[in-house]
Amino acid sequence: MRRLFPVTHETAARDRDRGEETGEWSLAELAAAYAYPVSDDGGPRTWLRANMVSTLDGAAQHDGRSQPISCPADMRVFGTLRALADVVLVGAETVRQEGYRPARARAEFAAAREAAGQGPAPAVAVVSGGLDLDFSLPLYTSPLVPTVVLTGTDAPADRVAAAERAGARVIVAGEGRRVDPARAVAALAGLGYVRQLTEGGPRLLGQLVAADVLDELCLTLSPMLTAGGAQRIAGGPGVSVPRRFALASLLEEDGFLFGRYCRP
Repeated sequence: MRRLFPVTHETAARDRDRGEETGEWSLAELAAAYAYPVSDDGGPRTWLRANMVSTLDGAAQHDGRSQPISCPADMRVFGTLRALADVVLVGAETVRQEGYRPARARAEFAAAREAAGQGPAPAVAVVSGGLDLDFSLPLYTSPLVPTVVLTGTDAPADRVAAAERAGARVIVAGEGRRVDPARAVAALAGLGYVRQLTEGGPRLLGQLVAADVLDELCLTLSPMLTAGGAQRIAGGPGVSVPRRFALASLLEEDGFLFGRYCRP
């Protein structure tokens, strides 16, 4: 992996010393490259980042899943971003399609998480207005950190009870069967989950963009073409005026580009 932006004397010298093939970055190097911003007093601040992958022609999935357009380097970044987060925010459809399981503890990040006051692994927070979820799955029954289910005021009472029996923590963050993105972010922060990461899917990411609560997008550009009718990384409601983010960093490995874009 090599850094394309920003390039400093230090990073240029490191790449030159390693040679043209710069090799695989250590997890510590990746963690430093993707560190969450801090507040003025040096403590953590509420920050929502998204991590998505897209092909050259804009597809976020192939055959309904993101894995076919990914690569080993993308999965290292994926794992690093999870290891840095307090909570992983995900939509119900993505949970069903991708077969989500609880986030696991990783020994490589244990000391850093303990020093940061974090638990052994990030919690998973599932956004679902109707709670059409299988609460017998390990995501709900046996996570290291209880799974959070974000729903609306009109969620079916029997499904709320099923979630709670499974061990999930149900949080109302919207009216009717709709979850309000701003309320969801605030509710998670209220639980102490300020380093937030969303892995989509496209509909949830579109809602977060439309609500103007997204602070950062980590985008892997996959050097693949799929055509067809696959979804983009964000769908749903549009915004009246396109919102511009600033490029914070750009990495490359094996033709895949890993960009970080933040609020200016």
